[in-house]
Amino acid sequence: QVHLVESGGGLVQAGGSLRVSCTASGRTFSTYVMGWFRQAPGKEREFVAGISWYGGTTLYADSVKGRFTISRDNAKNTVYLQMNSLKPEDTAVYYCAVDTRGARVDSTRSDYDYWGQGTQVTVSS
Repeated sequence: QVHLVESGGGLVQAGGSLRVSCTASGRTFSTYVMGWFRQAPGKEREFVAGISWYGGTTLYADSVKGRFTISRDNAKNTVYLQMNSLKPEDTAVYYCAVDTRGARVDSTRSDYDYWGQGTQVTVSS
């Protein structure tokens, strides 16, 4: 069992920055692929970014590439999502997730088997 808790969401103006964090407890965090997803009202939950267990491989959705950075600190059991140049269309609930069954970073929602409760990010225009 893995328990994930997100934090750091909030309200920011367009063009601003925000960092959300996700702290894990339970199984060995450092061996798992981690990911961030988001869900806007009335839309499907979509992949944002993923990172390998050692941090050497990252993957981003095209919509956030060059603006968002995913990173992790295995000593703190924490994964981060630094979001810069935020746009109103980035407004969503952001969820972190862990893939305990695979080693490859991918964007497939069903590959991630544990999820946090989400944190709201709102970008005003």
